[in-house]
Amino acid sequence: MTAAVTSTDSPSTGDAPGFDFAAYLEQARLSVERALDGSLGPERPESLREAMRYSLLAGGKRLRPILCLAACELAGGDSALAMPTAVALEMIHTMSLIHDDLPAMDNDDLRRGMPTNHKVYGEANAILAGDALLTRAFEMVALRSPGVPAEQLLKVVGELSLASGAPGLVGGQVVDLECEGKDVDLDTLEYIHLHKTGALLRSCVLTGALIAGAPEALLEALRTYARGIGLAFQIIDDILDVTASSEVLGKTAGKDLTADKTTYPKLLGLEESRQRADALVAEAKAALEPFNGGGKAAPLLALADYITSRDR
Repeated sequence: MTAAVTSTDSPSTGDAPGFDFAAYLEQARLSVERALDGSLGPERPESLREAMRYSLLAGGKRLRPILCLAACELAGGDSALAMPTAVALEMIHTMSLIHDDLPAMDNDDLRRGMPTNHKVYGEANAILAGDALLTRAFEMVALRSPGVPAEQLLKVVGELSLASGAPGLVGGQVVDLECEGKDVDLDTLEYIHLHKTGALLRSCVLTGALIAGAPEALLEALRTYARGIGLAFQIIDDILDVTASSEVLGKTAGKDLTADKTTYPKLLGLEESRQRADALVAEAKAALEPFNGGGKAAPLLALADYITSRDR
């Protein structure tokens, strides 16, 4: 493991028996942070650039771009080539957080321990900052990905379009809003989360693998993996909304209860929710085992476990 990584360097995974996940995660996070910092140009007016940077550079674990880089490595690719797409994924994710927090959506005043974008820059500027990040994401893939064949970039653009639009997080958000205050069954709840949260997580692993030219068998395994970690991620979010404080979460705790949303703990209880998350992670990991020769899947396997052990 090298001591420093530039924004285009790829973190070394090492052999599975000696794989240091904590070091890998931190090295990859720092690499992504540097790439994010250099991704915004001289947008005008300056107020727009400030609003974009405020949320994009607000910190966090950067799990989505790291999933992209790790999937590229698993498929035998150079993760440096996937970095622009990893940045694009974080831009799309940030857009969704900015818009989610708006008064017309989830109406939250706190994100990652800081005032939400609209509280600092106003609702109109927050909406436009989100729009600007979404469109910049496609620019990152289409115009800032040197060395990646156009055919592979076209597949990446298609996958990101599906994940960020009506078939993905936008559609999931609409159903989520429509179901507030209503009785929702488990199938509907999982539909919401497979679209609102899971679609972008699926894109993270698929786009990384597509950049590396992964075969269909691996892409299918990654779809199964992404479904498992996507639902598990949301289950843990629901549990933490009940059990953790706002200070720990970095966002307003208990807001799902206040909005009368159906959650996994509400339907299943805390213990069964935790068991379901663990089972989903086990399924996700099992899908990648056939591709783990030489420990190549170690980062993705460790990331699956990390999702259910996180405290925020």
